[in-house]
Amino acid sequence: MDDVIDRILDGAKTVAVVGLSDKPYRPSHVVARYLRERGYRVIPVNPMIRAALGEKAYGSLAEIPGGVDLVDVFRKSDQVPAIAEEAIRIGAKYFWMQEGVVNEHARKSLAEAGIPVVMDLCVMKELAKRGR
Repeated sequence: MDDVIDRILDGAKTVAVVGLSDKPYRPSHVVARYLRERGYRVIPVNPMIRAALGEKAYGSLAEIPGGVDLVDVFRKSDQVPAIAEEAIRIGAKYFWMQEGVVNEHARKSLAEAGIPVVMDLCVMKELAKRGR
């Protein structure tokens, strides 16, 4: 799994954070800010907000202009299959389910599409563990 994580962290430049909150105390906001501080371009995906971290928010992955390298998911596990299908449709390179987010069906669909997947881990903790 460490090889997959390293490949994602090294290969991703643009990160769509699905479920990003505009509230600074929420875990999604803390993680997205951390990613941004480490040079990643963060794109908020949340139909309930207009912007977060100074970036326009989009209602879905399909609305994002241009490509997305990594889809980072802060949603309930039962909502992940639809997000995974959308990630496949837009040609995302990688898919990450944050801590507590687990969906084997989505993992299998993504793997069949050739998209590396991380499940039930925090991207911020993985970056910090690697000194980044």
